[in-house]
Amino acid sequence: MELALDRDEARRIAVRAQRLAASRPAVSPPAASPSAASPSEGLVQLVEHLTFLQLDPTAAIAPSADLIAYTRLGPSYAPEQLTAAIERDRALYELKAQDDPVQPPFAMVRPVSDLELNLDRMAAGPAHGGWRAWLEANARFRGEVLARLRDAGPLPSKDIPDTAEVPWASTGWTHAKNVTLMLELLQSVGQVAVAGRVGRQRTWDLAERVYPAAIRIVPEAEAAPLRDERRLRALGIARPQLVGGAGVPARVEGSAREWRVDPEAVGLPFAGRTALLSPFDRLIHDRVRSQELFGFEYLLEMYKPAAKRRWGYFALPILHGDRLVGKLDATADRTAGVLRVDAVHEDEPLGSAARDDIEREIEGLAGWLGLRMERRRG
Repeated sequence: MELALDRDEARRIAVRAQRLAASRPAVSPPAASPSAASPSEGLVQLVEHLTFLQLDPTAAIAPSADLIAYTRLGPSYAPEQLTAAIERDRALYELKAQDDPVQPPFAMVRPVSDLELNLDRMAAGPAHGGWRAWLEANARFRGEVLARLRDAGPLPSKDIPDTAEVPWASTGWTHAKNVTLMLELLQSVGQVAVAGRVGRQRTWDLAERVYPAAIRIVPEAEAAPLRDERRLRALGIARPQLVGGAGVPARVEGSAREWRVDPEAVGLPFAGRTALLSPFDRLIHDRVRSQELFGFEYLLEMYKPAAKRRWGYFALPILHGDRLVGKLDATADRTAGVLRVDAVHEDEPLGSAARDDIEREIEGLAGWLGLRMERRRG
């Protein structure tokens, strides 16, 4: 049966599913508290629900994974929790998936609890034919990388010799970066894993020494629909190409396309709040959904010349209740100790109550960053 949803309900389903409705923890633990470096505050459970956090090094305000966690967990979240969950507790793992037909090949953090749904697909090899052919052409290089890690891992890529028989050629950043590409491809097929980081530098080891032992491998035919169901539960409502046959079909008022919706997410009470979102937040990442359900236009402008930017280098989308209402142009100047606010761009004029809520969120973000808020003059 196809459901009929008005746009208000569709938006609220999406906001609730992304854990952006209602309240969140408001009390930050003391800086010296062991809980500040523990995933027990809810980080792992959050990632299990969202299915992943995207890793992006841009820190104009804070790294994307930290912003996404803070927006859901509030000031009780500290970046050290993410490091501890990956490196100490092995409850989360890093992956740059070259084989995922839904997600592009960016680095992400996933819950170890989902490994069983990914290992069979990973073992089949990368979907990109060029990557598969390159792996096959570099069989000796592949074996030498694995042997080096077996003998001396974990290691950063710079400590692994480049003995590629066939160098990787591209017009992008991967050109001739043979060791890094080999490690990432071996990661995507489940043979190596990120063991930790030293600063931004990843260290690598054999997957068998990073992932838990005796993981049950779910056959891909069973795993694929389970992944689709988890993805839809995290999104609430999505286009079919993103979630397959999960959920039930739905039509949304004002949209000509078919949607898939989590039936358990329909008709629930809704209490909204105000939140400042990462540009990579999954609530706004699907630009088609953002436009059709929220009427929200957004483009990350960090790669544009400054004179051509409308909203700012790393503008944060602003959620207010069940609506996306604007963008915050701000920069964390850690040398000066300030979160510098250049502008709050309102998509439509907001009332004083909404502006007050947004102001409080900006102040809260500054406090979490350990900065004072400063508005640019002029």
